This record gives sequence, C-alpha cells and structure tokens, in this order.
Amino acid sequence: MMNRLSHHSTRKISPGSNTPQGATLNDDGVNFSIHSHYAERVFLLLFNKPESTPSDVIEMTNKTGNLWHVFVHGLKAGQLYGYKIDGKYDPVNGYRFNPSKCLIDPYARAVTGKFDPLRDSVYGYDRHAKNKDLSLDSNDNVIEAPKCIVIDNSFDWQGDRPPNIPLSELIIYELHLKGFTAHPSSQVTNKGTYLGLIEKIPYLKELGINAVELLPVHEHYNNEFLVNKGLTNYWGYDTIGFFAPESSYSANGESGKQVEEFKTLVRELHKAQIEVILDVVYNHTGEGNELGPTICFRGIDNQTYYALHGTADQPYRYYRDNAGTGNIINIENPQVLNLVIDSLRYWVEVMHVDGFRFDLATILGYKNGKFSSNNIFFKKVARDPVLKKVKFIAEPWDVTTYQLGHFPRPWAEWNGKFRDSARRFLKGDPGQIKDLAWRLAGSQDLFDDRRTPMHSINFITCHDGFTLNDLYSYNDKHNQANHEKNGDGSNENFSWNCGAEGDTDDEAILKLRKQMAKNGIACLLLSLGTPLILGGDEFLRTQQGNNNAYCQDNEISWFDWQRLQRHQDIFQFMKQAISLRKQYTIFQKDTFFSGKDHDGNSIPDVAWFGPDLEKPDWDDPQQKILCYLLDGGETVSDRGNYFLFFIMNAEPSQQLVKLPDHKKMWRRLVDTSLEPGLDIDPNGAENRLDNQQTYDVQPHSVVVLLGHEKSVDSSYYSG
Repeated sequence: MMNRLSHHSTRKISPGSNTPQGATLNDDGVNFSIHSHYAERVFLLLFNKPESTPSDVIEMTNKTGNLWHVFVHGLKAGQLYGYKIDGKYDPVNGYRFNPSKCLIDPYARAVTGKFDPLRDSVYGYDRHAKNKDLSLDSNDNVIEAPKCIVIDNSFDWQGDRPPNIPLSELIIYELHLKGFTAHPSSQVTNKGTYLGLIEKIPYLKELGINAVELLPVHEHYNNEFLVNKGLTNYWGYDTIGFFAPESSYSANGESGKQVEEFKTLVRELHKAQIEVILDVVYNHTGEGNELGPTICFRGIDNQTYYALHGTADQPYRYYRDNAGTGNIINIENPQVLNLVIDSLRYWVEVMHVDGFRFDLATILGYKNGKFSSNNIFFKKVARDPVLKKVKFIAEPWDVTTYQLGHFPRPWAEWNGKFRDSARRFLKGDPGQIKDLAWRLAGSQDLFDDRRTPMHSINFITCHDGFTLNDLYSYNDKHNQANHEKNGDGSNENFSWNCGAEGDTDDEAILKLRKQMAKNGIACLLLSLGTPLILGGDEFLRTQQGNNNAYCQDNEISWFDWQRLQRHQDIFQFMKQAISLRKQYTIFQKDTFFSGKDHDGNSIPDVAWFGPDLEKPDWDDPQQKILCYLLDGGETVSDRGNYFLFFIMNAEPSQQLVKLPDHKKMWRRLVDTSLEPGLDIDPNGAENRLDNQQTYDVQPHSVVVLLGHEKSVDSSYYSG
C-alpha cells in the first residue's frame, strides 16, 4: 500500500520545524509536525474536499527526534489534511501500524465531521482477520474518513477578560451543550449548538449562575456498539480530538466554523460574568480495546500513547483499562504528558476557558501504575504559568481506585460522599446525621489543612445518575431505552419514589416529591463547599427514570423547556436559594469550622443540636433530625451580624424543635413544607417569629431561621 502511496505533489515544500506539533499556519503556508517513535514512513495527505482522494501525498522525510515534520508553502486556513503511517504490525509487541487507515492528527484544531463505524473502514487487522498479511488495500478509508482542518487562530475577542470568580463564590451549572437547547421547546434559533447556548445566557443570569460546566465538547467517536442499536455517544466521553471542538455542535456545518462559534460562546458568557469550565476526558480515547477502531493514536504510535499489558507470550497486545472503556492513555510517557498539557494550554490561551473538570482524574495521577498525588502531571500543572491561573476539578476515582480528598492543592474534587450522605439522610435512612454534619460543614474529614471547604464540589445530582425529579420519583433505574436489558447504570441510587413508581396523579405524592426536591436544593446550596447544580433540576427535568442516559440523544436527555412553566415554583425556589447563598457569606467561608468563638460574642462558629437543643447523639442510628447554628458574624457581609439556625428533619412525622435563645427575634428564611411564595424568602422580611421559643417542623422538611440578636445565652453551647 505505501509503495503505491508514493509522493505525488507539485507543491513547494521545505523541511519545516519539529515544533509546535500539529498544523501551524503562517503567512507562507503551513508547518506540519507529528510524533511517532516507531513509524518507518509517514505521509501527509492533503484534500480539496472532505470525501475525496488526496490531491497531494507528501512523504515526510525530515525527522527531529521522534517528530516528523514538513512545511508546505502556499496553503491557507481551511486546508484539509490527514496522515497515513507505515511501520510494523506486531500486536504481540505493541506495534499496530496500519497504512490503509487515514488518521487524525492528535493536535488537529478541527475535524470535518464524524466517523461512521458502519460505513468507514476504521477497524484493523485484528478485527477483520487473524492473518496479519490481510491485503493492505482492503478496508482503506481515505475517502470516507473525516479530515483535519487547518485553523486560523485569529478572532475578535472584543477585549475579553476572564471573570476570575473565586471558588467560594461559584454557582456551577452542569449542562450538555446540545441537550440544553435541542428540544423544540427551547425557543432558540440555533438549536443544539454553541450559538444556541448564547441565546440562553439571560436565563442563566436570571437563575443566578456564574459558571457553566459543559459536558465534553472535544471531538468524540460514536462507537459501533451504540450505532448498531440506533444510539449515539451522546455524553461525548470517547474523545478522539483533544484540541478540536465537537463538530456536530456547529450551527454552520463542519467546515471549521465550530472553532469560531465556540470562541463566540465563551466571549458572550464572559460578558455576562459567567465562567466556562470544560468536562474533559484525557484518561482514555475513543479507540477502545485491541479490537477497536484505528482513528488516530493507535495508528500513529500505539506503544507511546497507550498503557499496554498482556500475557507472557503476548506482553503488549492488550490495553490497561482502569477507565472501563477499553484503554487508558500512558500519562507517564513524556509525549503523552506534553499532549495533555499542550491541549489544556490551548483551551486556556486560545479558547479562553476558565477551568477543567477531569473525568476519572485518578488515571492522570498514575505513577508506576498507581495513583500518586506527587506524580509528574500534577507537578507540571502546578508549575505551568498559564494553567496555574485556572480552576482544576477532579472526578477523584476510576474503576479501580477511590481517592476523594487525596488530590494536591489547588485541585478541587467532586464530592461523591456529599451526594450519598445528603440523599441517604433526606430519604430517611438510619445512622446518617454524623456523616451529614461533616458534609454540610465542608467535609473537613476528607480534605486536609492545605485546602478549604471550597475545594469540595458538592452535588446532589449530576449527568451521571438520576435527575432531581427522578431521584424522588423512582426507587429503581429504568434504562430499557439503552437496550442493555436494564443492566447498565448504578443500582445504588439512594432514591425514593415517595409512594409511587414514576408518573402519578396522586396530589399528595406530587406535593411530597416537590418538597423533597426543595430539601435537596436547600441542602446543596446552603452548605459549605462549592455547589454544582445539574442543569434542568430547577424545573424538574426528567429522564423517565433512566440513570445512565449517556446514549440518549433525544427527548429523554434534552431539556424540555415546557417544564419551566409547569414547575415555576421549583425554579423560583432554586433562584431564591442561590440568592440566599450569595447574601449570607457564611456559606462562602474559606476555612473550616472549628467549633470555637472567633469574634468575641461567646458563640462558636458552628454549634450542633438535637431537637431539644441537647448535644446530638451522633451514634444513634434512629436519630433523623439534625439542628445547627452558624455565626454569620464570622464573615464580612453587608448583612451585619447574624445567626442562621438550621433544622433538617428526615422523620416521617412532625417534630417540635426548641429555638436557641428565646430572647432572640427569629425570622424564617426557608421552610420547604410551605406553599410556593412562603417556602423561601432570602430576607425573611415578612416571616417574623415573635417571641417564639419552638418551631413545628413538618415531616421530611428543611427549615432555616435568621436571627440578628447580638447577645446569646452561651449556656446553650457548652459541652
């Protein structure tokens, strides 16, 4: 095959430079550089249109170290290109070169479209024949394969500046870029696109959001397993292009406009003082296991990019799979490490994003095959002058290890224990008050003194699992639409259907479900830590009980905006809870509570109680009510000196709770059992509890009271 694919081009070429990697545009043409340690021959293919044979085939004969490079004069932005690479095919020893495959540049800034596993011949010899001498002409995919696009980085940023919002002030809203506006009810012009999201910025501002966390927007692969079932990789966690914005989210086709549109989205979000955090997948790629497609890394430099293993007689045939996806990248290899760092820097410097949430981040922390907070990746990020200025958030686990609380400063971490503790307590599971107290106070038991409560990213729901509506509508997952016989997705959801599974007309159950949703919102937003809201929870978005909708690019996952009007009460509750959090700066505290008085008023920063103001019996499994007092005078605020008294009641019965200091005038801020309009008031202006010494707390409810008295009887806080 490669002998036939000899050099044919009349274009002027020069040796070019080995750095930077990728396709770099300048006034005279384009410099191409690609890393391959074990390649024997490397060919650059140029195309005039996406589905065609190459107009030019240029053998790259200049090599510096492991970088092959050439400069092609006269090329412009928009030029299409790809690679074919020849070398050994010896999977036993890790060599998987396949010269029949047109490959994506790992540094490509954009791609012309999606690989179609049912049409493109992306699978290699292992998949199609046991004999490695299979005809090299068979399964050639040069015409069908998407092509890389040379991109001009210039863009009118209009003086864009990052909002630089502290973690302590962030209200993160997790959304799927397409699903947010794809539904017919979204009332946007460019549905399901980068530009479509721009049209919803006023909505985000009204809600009080100041950071969006976008599910993966790197170019991803739709695998054969899903496509055969009429499904897609909707979430996008099978990355094949670490620099390329997802082409299908472009409003103007797949000609490279996705880069400009993404930049436009970031610019407009920044104008609204909303930060952009990308959910990124650097732990594995979309090429899967040894039977997977050859799209990019496998065909370029398999031994470099992937962590390999095998048997005694086949030492490097297989892929390590701590991600549960078929492979993991080899982060300990300098080329792979540089690829990840270069990609991160690109998204910050060129695309202006404000931070990253790392899927299965523990894999990037591997050192000698095991997680280490001292590995080279963490060190390199911490020292990088560009990256040390942005936010880094870890999903602190993979399929083999759970490392919550073990990432180095300044990393924040998704706190899965907050999710589980809050869910279990609110549904009434026994023995939860001690763990819940740790979570509400910022999880000091998990994070050491080098970090703060704000390094705990608290969440009740996220893309992975039930929505808030479904959390209180289903006892069990209902994933039949995934065509895996309901075997996928977690079986441990700590959910409660409130009396009926799924849809119901029972008014009492519907009222309880909304009350439970408000409990979850209050628990999330009125606790120490950085809150992450699952997009659509503010109007009870449903996935019909599907807790693993990764493959549902349809109305199961899309935001049905008709529910916003139907559940305007929940929207208003969420909006007011966000406002309350912003007003009362005790929730933005950047140090852990100590249980001591720091401002000389004889009141500790936090005090914990049972319903009779006695010390809680932390070890009583039947204790399902927790009360605590926060001294707001510990933080600077235009609210002055204030106290907040919380009552968390997971009992199925009404509880009479004593209030601290009967001389104090309390005002009710929150009572989730009350009707809309009365259930939350961030000022408590109309809700004075004159001379009230107790509060009747309704079943399954959360109450928050505000007090402004300066002196409080300190006898309540002894012991």
